[in-house]
Amino acid sequence: MDIKLEKKPWYIRYRYYLLSGAAFLLFLIYVISLSLGPRTLRVEKDNIMIAEVIDGKFMEYVDVEGLVQPILTIKVNTRESGSVARIVNEEGSMLKQGDTILVLSNPELMREIEDERDNWENQRYSYKEREIEMEQKSLSLKQQTLQAQYEMNRLQKNFGLEKEEYEMGIKSKAQLEVALEEYNYNLQKTALQMESLSHDSVMTVVRKELLRNEMERGQKKYLRSMERMDGLVVRAPIDGQLSYVNATPGQQVASNQNIAEIKVLDQFKIHTQLSEYYIDRISTGLPATINYQGKRYPLKITKVVPEVKDRMFDVDLVFTGEMPDNVRVGKSFRVQIELGQPEEAIVMPRGNFYQATGGQWIFKVNGDKAVKVPLSIGRQNPQQYEVTSGLKPGDLVIINGYDTFGEAEELLLK
Repeated sequence: MDIKLEKKPWYIRYRYYLLSGAAFLLFLIYVISLSLGPRTLRVEKDNIMIAEVIDGKFMEYVDVEGLVQPILTIKVNTRESGSVARIVNEEGSMLKQGDTILVLSNPELMREIEDERDNWENQRYSYKEREIEMEQKSLSLKQQTLQAQYEMNRLQKNFGLEKEEYEMGIKSKAQLEVALEEYNYNLQKTALQMESLSHDSVMTVVRKELLRNEMERGQKKYLRSMERMDGLVVRAPIDGQLSYVNATPGQQVASNQNIAEIKVLDQFKIHTQLSEYYIDRISTGLPATINYQGKRYPLKITKVVPEVKDRMFDVDLVFTGEMPDNVRVGKSFRVQIELGQPEEAIVMPRGNFYQATGGQWIFKVNGDKAVKVPLSIGRQNPQQYEVTSGLKPGDLVIINGYDTFGEAEELLLK
């Protein structure tokens, strides 16, 4: 006969469904708890960098790359136009002041100089002739003056004799009056002649001075033309290295054309560019340093170009003490330009957390966990940040690895 089977309880019959539902419910509760609580991420300590916040010295400076350049670069221009006859020194030559760089040829200028020389020679001959004429006239005037003085003395003596004869009764009063009238007339005539001779003498001296000045002007004009011939030789204006010559034999060049460049190599400068962010804080005289092979070399800013191009502006620095041994034009150095004196501050090392958080927060380490804390960053330099609020000396913080933390708000350190 058939045996009647007892019906199993419902929780036995539906146990698999109940277990599945319980598991789903637990998962749902876990997901909800995660969404309501902080997001947690497990990270390896070896993959992050932990730094300590300290109370120390903060130096605000800019770290940039600078290129070595000559302390001075002189552009050499031609003084005269012409064609390049020959190049005496090539690029790279070390020159002394006055050394010849190249020689120009200008036949037209040579003809002008020859014409000036002929004019000067003609002026010299003419001057000599006129000088002889004026000397002869001066002698003639002296002779005429001597004759006039002799005549005045003779008239005076004659009148004295006439007067004595009158007093002796030899001559009548009428004869004396006639002699007196003749004496006064001749005396006035001779005085006028003396005055005329004096004026002629003065005019002769003036004419000689004018002629001498005219000769000096002609001589200066001739000498200037000779100086123009010297301008056909292009010379080094200063000691240095000839960096380039912008000419070839036979090339026609104009006057005042830039034709060469000389670099002064007895001292060097460092040229760099800074962001326009620093333009109001950079000025001449600011100190700077170069760290090279474990040694510091001091510099100072000597030139700031205020013009901004592509959000950058130019700065020149010079060494104020010893220079590195291997300084060469074109070599680069890392330059640290100081923006102020060292100050006491709460500081921490730089890290990529700043790019990820904007300096608004950071993960602070507490045991085997790290949690987000708000942060305020003040000044910064290439090695440090100044902490103005959010942290205190002795705190440990994570300063890198933020590109892998995602949206985590709490880190579990392993």
